[in-house]
Amino acid sequence: MNQLKVRAKVVEKAPLRYTPAGIPVASALLMHQSQQIEAKAGRLVEFEIQALAAGEISSRFDSLAMDVDVEFTGFLARKNRNSKSLVFHVTDFEINLLD
Repeated sequence: MNQLKVRAKVVEKAPLRYTPAGIPVASALLMHQSQQIEAKAGRLVEFEIQALAAGEISSRFDSLAMDVDVEFTGFLARKNRNSKSLVFHVTDFEINLLD
């Protein structure tokens, strides 16, 4: 199974683009920060990850405000066929209004 769920904030956005087939693709850099427990000790976890949303979700993704906590769901895939870098492909998200 390849499923990722992460709470993060959009910190950079790229302009909406279209594939040669006409599919809209929105891209952004997401920033995550949390406190996790590992080996019974607290650990601060921080990372940035490239994310994209293709198709119907792309316009919603592109309209997200910066620095708002959002819970993203999706999967990881290589940036391209020859790359070892991963990109988070967002398939759904929910804005966390209660935090």
